Amino acid sequence: MQENEKHAQLRKHKALATGLFVFMTLVFIASTWLLKTGADDWLGYVKAFSEAAMVGALADWFAVTALFHHPLGIPIPHTNLIENSKARIGDNLGNFVVYNFLTAENLRPYINKISIAPMAAEWLAKDKSKALLLREVSNIISRILIRLDEKEVTQFIARKGEALLQDLKLHKLAAGAIEYVMEQKEHEKLITLLAGKIKEFIAENGELVKQRVHKESYFFIPGFVDRKLADRITQGLIGYFEEIEKDTSHRVREEILLQIHEFVERLHSDPALQNRLSQLKDSYLTPDKLESYAQSLWVNLRDSLLTELKNENSTLQEYLNKNLAEFSEHLQEDKNLQNKIDSFIKVTGYRYILKNAKEAGTLISDTVGNWKGRELSQKLELEVGKDLQFIRINGTLVGGMVGLLLYVVSKWIG
Repeated sequence: MQENEKHAQLRKHKALATGLFVFMTLVFIASTWLLKTGADDWLGYVKAFSEAAMVGALADWFAVTALFHHPLGIPIPHTNLIENSKARIGDNLGNFVVYNFLTAENLRPYINKISIAPMAAEWLAKDKSKALLLREVSNIISRILIRLDEKEVTQFIARKGEALLQDLKLHKLAAGAIEYVMEQKEHEKLITLLAGKIKEFIAENGELVKQRVHKESYFFIPGFVDRKLADRITQGLIGYFEEIEKDTSHRVREEILLQIHEFVERLHSDPALQNRLSQLKDSYLTPDKLESYAQSLWVNLRDSLLTELKNENSTLQEYLNKNLAEFSEHLQEDKNLQNKIDSFIKVTGYRYILKNAKEAGTLISDTVGNWKGRELSQKLELEVGKDLQFIRINGTLVGGMVGLLLYVVSKWIG
């Protein structure tokens, strides 16, 4: 309900209660005057009822008003109770919530009824739901990326990179990488590739070989001899590198493997080589360069992510959509997964609420305590004042009935 509607209802019920009091007052005045003029005795009953009703109305008006205001603006002791007791009200309200609602006994029945996973699975099964979830997640991530301070992120990446590189032994990294390549036989593929490329290059550049042979030849050797010799050299080289390409046990391959092993051994044992690699690392990875690399890395990463998140047909969006669909299908079919998720939510929620129960009470207490006294009084009157006006109405009627009963008793006794 809107606040304006609450104000209107409060004014309406106040007017009703006050109107009833005014009516009883007019009845009392009229019955008193008529009795003095010699009217019938039955008006005595009316006068008794209206007189007691006036007293009841005034008493309850005072009681209700004293909760929220000083009656007639007079600072009578123990009135305007809400405003004067807001700190105690806040503490009591906080303690009431903590000890009557946020207890293990009260929470457990409701926590045990939680069954979120099936509902989530059903919701995720809808295409519109998946699209909505992806869109909202993309918007949230995009806003985070845009709002992140570029300088702070760059400095963070640079600091982490510098700390990582300080402990990095380049010779160990290089040796480990080479050993891994050799264990996976990747060096064999590389030798095969290089031998094939060299063979193709020689076959495609036979004329270059002929020019080189002719240039180095003696002037008295005929040209056809040079060309013949160049062809033999070209074919010989092509054949040689073809052998290397196809023969995995070729002695050149063994020699290359031996040289690689020797180099790895030097990486492990040669202080001079290790020192040169360390100096190389320090010269290329200075703090300024690291920050520059970090900035470039962050800008490229951020821009790429923003582009991917913005484009609904991007690779990232397709990947997220595919995995979300798979998860949704799996969640619908796997009851065990649903039970695990619900169990996790129950246990986590139960522990979290109990752990922070006192903080919740403190929050309520502080919130109420920080309200201005007048503001708190107005808030409470707006919420319950309408119902309290019925106390005034009931007080008027009940008071009248009691007055009438007393009048009847007095007449009977007399």
